[in-house]
Amino acid sequence: MNKKSIAVIFGGVSSEHDVSLVSATNIINCLSKDKYDVHMIGITKDGKWYLYTGNVSNIKDDKWIDDSCCVSASILPDRAHRGITVFYPDGIKTIDVDCVFPVLHGKNGEDGTIQGLFELCSLPFVGCDMLSSAVSMDKSMTNLIMDYADIPQAKWLSTTKYEYEKNSDAFLDKAIDYLSLPIFVKPACTGSSVGITKATDREMLKKAMDVAFSQDRKAVLEETIVGREIECAVLGNDEPVAAVPCEILSCNDFYDYDAKYILDGTRTVLPAKLGEENTEKLRELAVKVYKTLGCSGMTRVDFFASADGGRFWFNEVNTIPGFTPISMYPKMFEACGKTTPELVDELIELAIERCR
Repeated sequence: MNKKSIAVIFGGVSSEHDVSLVSATNIINCLSKDKYDVHMIGITKDGKWYLYTGNVSNIKDDKWIDDSCCVSASILPDRAHRGITVFYPDGIKTIDVDCVFPVLHGKNGEDGTIQGLFELCSLPFVGCDMLSSAVSMDKSMTNLIMDYADIPQAKWLSTTKYEYEKNSDAFLDKAIDYLSLPIFVKPACTGSSVGITKATDREMLKKAMDVAFSQDRKAVLEETIVGREIECAVLGNDEPVAAVPCEILSCNDFYDYDAKYILDGTRTVLPAKLGEENTEKLRELAVKVYKTLGCSGMTRVDFFASADGGRFWFNEVNTIPGFTPISMYPKMFEACGKTTPELVDELIELAIERCR
């Protein structure tokens, strides 16, 4: 059997760099050596690319960069060099690649930037295309599209740092009047709940705006929905399917970065206890969101649910969801009978199929 040449890209210039390392380690370990020749490309926090041929276990703690087997490498937009261009001391070599698996969470990896590079050089890649990645990463754009598609969600506002600073008091008054306290303030283009604050009074709201603008030039404010936090994994190209959803029982006031990755108290209920009819309604809604945003490959769609599970409100999407050992995207498909190695295989096939 001819093995496929797969490039797995990890790290990146992003606040989610460390999560990417753990996800990539898990994915690389799931790639069968009988099926694939795996080429590991690490991107440092300051944006340097390297081909890494060392021990996979060094990736998760960011120790890979200290290994002597790192060689400067890149993916060029020139289709004459379709693959990995490696800059060895004795000359340049191109490694042919059948598919790229970008395991890059957040900015510069999930926002359409690197997807555009792959499209320029005509390389098949796992996950959403450039446009759907970009609009899904920007929460204000996503919310606009959800409103247009008549998909229920919280009331929201958005502003740029420039517009906010022209008259911050007037904006804060408008936000409190329209959304009512408490208000969630989010950077428009981050993931893993980085930079998100729940503001319970005006002074806290003002500080929350500063936190959001420390991460991005645009902020999104949303009314508080008191409800259950439900996630649903979706997989596919033209005929996507939704896995059984799960419920997140956060150990914090909301499902922030610490609750996701640092603290031990967060629990999950898989499958979520919604009842058969409501579960199917949620899965159908997740697929509708997926198609509305033009997603392909994979996306995790997050919702709020009423206490009885009968009503749902869209929260956000994640086009390169976590693949860490505790991440729910692969676990939701495991609950449907698909192992993580099988899921990774299918994602690669979907990428090649879309390009074909």
